[in-house]
Amino acid sequence: MSDRDLLVEIGTEELPPKALYSLANSFRDSFCSLLENAGISYGPVEVFATPRRLALLLTQVTEKQQDRVLEKTGPAIQAAFAADGTPTKAAEGFARSCGVSVAELEQKNEGKVTKLVFRSLKPGEETAVLIPAMVQQALAALPIPRRMRWGSTRDEFVRPVQWIVLLFGDTAITARILGVDSGRITRGHRFHCPSPLSLASPKDYERLLLQDGKVIASFEKRRDLIRSQIEAQASSHNGVAEIYPALLDEVTALVEWPVALTGNFENEFLEVPKEALISSMKEHQKCFPLLDEQGNILPHFIAVSNLESREPAQVVAGNEKVIRPRLADAAFFYRQDQKTPLQARLEKLKSVVFQQELGTLFDKSQRVRKLCKAIAEMLGIDSTFAARAAELGKCDLMTSMVYEFAELQGTMGTYYARHDGEPEEVAQALSEQYYPRYAGDQLPSTNAGLILALAERLDTMTGLFGIGQPPSGSRDPFALRRAALGILRIIIEKQLSLDLPACIKAASGNFENQDNHDATVVAVSNFIFERLRAWYADQNIPSDTFLSVDAVRPSSPLEFNARIKAVNHFRQLPQSAALAAANKRVSNLLLKSDDNLPPQPDSRLLQEAAELTLASRLQTCVSEVTPLLENHDFTAALTQMATLQPVVDEFFDKVMVNVDDEALRLNRLGLLKQLRSLFLRIADISLLQNV
Repeated sequence: MSDRDLLVEIGTEELPPKALYSLANSFRDSFCSLLENAGISYGPVEVFATPRRLALLLTQVTEKQQDRVLEKTGPAIQAAFAADGTPTKAAEGFARSCGVSVAELEQKNEGKVTKLVFRSLKPGEETAVLIPAMVQQALAALPIPRRMRWGSTRDEFVRPVQWIVLLFGDTAITARILGVDSGRITRGHRFHCPSPLSLASPKDYERLLLQDGKVIASFEKRRDLIRSQIEAQASSHNGVAEIYPALLDEVTALVEWPVALTGNFENEFLEVPKEALISSMKEHQKCFPLLDEQGNILPHFIAVSNLESREPAQVVAGNEKVIRPRLADAAFFYRQDQKTPLQARLEKLKSVVFQQELGTLFDKSQRVRKLCKAIAEMLGIDSTFAARAAELGKCDLMTSMVYEFAELQGTMGTYYARHDGEPEEVAQALSEQYYPRYAGDQLPSTNAGLILALAERLDTMTGLFGIGQPPSGSRDPFALRRAALGILRIIIEKQLSLDLPACIKAASGNFENQDNHDATVVAVSNFIFERLRAWYADQNIPSDTFLSVDAVRPSSPLEFNARIKAVNHFRQLPQSAALAAANKRVSNLLLKSDDNLPPQPDSRLLQEAAELTLASRLQTCVSEVTPLLENHDFTAALTQMATLQPVVDEFFDKVMVNVDDEALRLNRLGLLKQLRSLFLRIADISLLQNV
């Protein structure tokens, strides 16, 4: 069966930049899925996306569907034929619906029952006939929250459609989609190439748009070009461009023929914190800032134009004219905010509701201050700086700068705290309270920042669980899952010896209007520790390693992590499989035993050489392992326990545990309980599989 290349292009008014790339990929996925469901094969697929088009180039698309066998199932044989073998009305009705006689029907066994079945061959349709409907279905399936209508039609799409190209080989497919007739005519750049362009074949598409249309159709190629242009501009001005991936994608979605240009602004704006200047450039003007080698912002910015101007200086001047008022606003907000100390804004927090049942931001700041003192006491750290940072932690939300640029919360608090003369550790903690903001983000560097970051998250989490509003399904408006991972990262990576349930209990105690503190502590603790499962999975640590430690649930995440590493090391040892199996066997034996096992086996009842050896070796191992456990050296402890494997195997090979003599049986079970208890001081290794 022969094949051809297929080009599908949807030309529109300017598409939403933040959604462009995902729309293009969704269009590809949906359309290719429809082809596969229809039995149409194809080769490699290229996706194109610019502000004015979504396009797909599919290679080696078969010209016709394969013939398909259709199968229609009828009544069961018992219902289709009478005892004498004559067809029943059910069989005759089914045959009529298929347009054949009963004799022409076949039988099909479906496990427990055999049914009548009618099979027919459906010839494959021409691909060119099927494509228009598939395009419409793929476009209708795109994830567009709000669709537009235009003109007098009822057609809807993310933006008004201006042209459509359906080109199958060198043949244009004629159809009407979203109110527009398809053909082979595409369009280039709005200004550089206002005339229509005729496509001879799908393979001409990218080349024709590039050479004649002044359009770089590939999103990836356009993005790479923009990046290289920005870097070249930065280098020519002795700076380093700060290229943010999200901003780069957005700018790529705004232009078809990118030209990077460097503009300047007055040095007086450099008095404003660089974060505020960068936010103004990024959010309002979609420009890239330039930094020097020390990370200080330079009085330059890089804008990406959508055309190659004959007078680029005029384009630069236009961008400078637009960006100056934005920077002036930031400078004005900064100077005005400095006139009022953060402490003076504390009272205003009483007017801002954090959560209806959990009070205002002022209430939250007071709870967090108390919790900071409690956590600092647990860590043996002076709480003065952390408590002060907690008191001022949300005051910058009342500033004009943060009102204008919400992403600067915490950052501006640090600048204003320094201006107010607060201690440096307090100032740093105001921004560090939000660390880590996302996976892989930096952690707080100061003690005050660490304590405040923990207290903020624990207060929010404990309060919401206490009023019965934990995350449910995909709904997590307060980002509690991310907060839980932040808590774990801070404790584990910063090596903080903290009892997590104790911290949660301290947080819960600050909510005087709640009376379910014990249940809240359990629920929040379980929620946080459960986040570790996915965290370790990302580190390629088997889930049964997590389950073995979680079965004994140490209260300290730091200790939990140390045990995870120890068990993961233990499972690599040659003795691990036998000891895991032995522990599982012991666990099963103890489940069936009486509860009145002796705390220590009676040496007078040890008869067999194997049980005498196990008892002696176990006693020695306990004395060797105990100091290791006290020092939390779980890896060394488990390595030492692994030496028990030969004597444990010999015990099970040569000693009968469930003997008729009750005293002897209980004594042997007590010996095994002592063995299992030793391992349970670290983890339940009976849960390990495939070791």
